[in-house]
Amino acid sequence: MHAVDSPVFDADNHYYEALDAFTRHLDPADGPRVIQWVDIGGRQYHALGGQVSRAVTNPTFNPVSPAGSLVDYFRGNPNGLSPLELLGTPEPIRAEYRDRDARLAVMDAQGLSKIWLFPTLGMVYEDGLKHDPGAVVLLFRAFNRWLAEDWGMAYQDRIFAAPYISLADVDAAVAELEWSLDQGARTVVMRAAAPTTVTGPYSPAHPMFDPFWARVNEAGITVVVHAGDAGLSSNGYAPDGFSANFKSGKMTPSIKMFAIERAAHDFLATLILEKLFDRFPNVRIASVENGSEFLDPLFRKMKGTARKMPGYFSEDPVVTFRRHVWINPFWEDDVNEIVALMGDDRVIFGSDWPHIEGLPEPTDWVTELQKLDPDSVPKIMGGNVSELNQRQPAGGR
Repeated sequence: MHAVDSPVFDADNHYYEALDAFTRHLDPADGPRVIQWVDIGGRQYHALGGQVSRAVTNPTFNPVSPAGSLVDYFRGNPNGLSPLELLGTPEPIRAEYRDRDARLAVMDAQGLSKIWLFPTLGMVYEDGLKHDPGAVVLLFRAFNRWLAEDWGMAYQDRIFAAPYISLADVDAAVAELEWSLDQGARTVVMRAAAPTTVTGPYSPAHPMFDPFWARVNEAGITVVVHAGDAGLSSNGYAPDGFSANFKSGKMTPSIKMFAIERAAHDFLATLILEKLFDRFPNVRIASVENGSEFLDPLFRKMKGTARKMPGYFSEDPVVTFRRHVWINPFWEDDVNEIVALMGDDRVIFGSDWPHIEGLPEPTDWVTELQKLDPDSVPKIMGGNVSELNQRQPAGGR
């Protein structure tokens, strides 16, 4: 664990959902349509809309692999081990993964002042129900009520849990946003995907969703676009499915390994290309756990588009992007390159703790910042997230 001289605000922490996280506030009559627990060969799985989900090997999370189990893999895998070998022996679930007071004690030991807190299962379940937007609404309405009870939206002014918002039904999304604001939420979270409505999928910047973005703009709450199951097709190049890369003992490279960054690239690019921020200039987007290596080619493409379509953009689209979007790189990305692209006021630290892909100790990431200007470190390790964590209502700056 590495000491940081300024307050550390970790922009990417997770909980492991309670067993009744999706059902505590769901009418049991809606279970078959929305979500139920099922037993298959003595193991528990969720069924979404009557279809068993295997997006997570053990959705009870008891036992669960230790935090940061795959750190050596992402650091270059010097011993050439498979992910399954690196995972080691799962352990009984720890209290801090589900209890907010236990989590505060661990945060103290880790040197974390504050955290943003996001779903685990919640980030991978919308795609399994996208064929039924009404079921998606029921699922996350129930889920967010559980979240308010078990974690709260601003517990002890240190743990800031994000309600999940789906744009599958824009009226429901606006209602859920209003509820989130009333609960004191500092962020809301969604997946990087084109929302699927009753009439099909649409761009997240489509005018049909303007009522949602207008309320975000007015309230000044940060929208987090977090890695999840975006439902991207591999178009035959590789097996589809969120966990396809981890289903065999030896993982081989495929385009599935790029799915998270592909999804974020397309989502964020679309907001710029369809000029969402011209319509709603007070909207702030934080891209969390989506990586950052897509930025350089994206910026080149946006500049090329502006040259080919003079007069379409109100300004350089890269300038617009940098004004409205904050980036959390993967911890193994070259943060120096990303700071050069975005500026040190638009890069945020997130450890992905306690997930297996994250860091065993969150502040270990500070070792990646040694080549930066010393004044940049406090911004990246906490200051930038602190700014995003405060609502900035339109007209109130």
